[in-house]
Amino acid sequence: KMASRAIRFENGFHGELQLDEGVVKIGREPGSAAPYDMLYGALASCLYVTFLGILEKKRIAIEGAEIVVEGEKRTEVPTTLKTVHLTVTIRGTQKEEAVRKSFELATKYCSVYQTISHVAEMSYELHFA
Repeated sequence: KMASRAIRFENGFHGELQLDEGVVKIGREPGSAAPYDMLYGALASCLYVTFLGILEKKRIAIEGAEIVVEGEKRTEVPTTLKTVHLTVTIRGTQKEEAVRKSFELATKYCSVYQTISHVAEMSYELHFA
């Protein structure tokens, strides 16, 4: 099924991603998201919700997580991503090994992670707090 979203631009690079739930400002000014901010946000949120679904099926609870996404772009045009590294800190679990396996599965099932992996070398590290 084809998905669509309206994105409106005015006066140069000042835009809005219009969602039923609200608006995301796009641009370079404070309070706005740049294109790669949105890509990294899409990656982290897709990976996290996929991860949560796997944890739910395994009946494993966590309190939350922080995902820091770092990317390096190629110098040649188009400057696609060369590498992407995620530093993931999981809070509130005693089942570290099961959580590690669940996260690894999430990287295999997350569509955004898999899409980006076609152009970039993907890596991640898990920490527990």
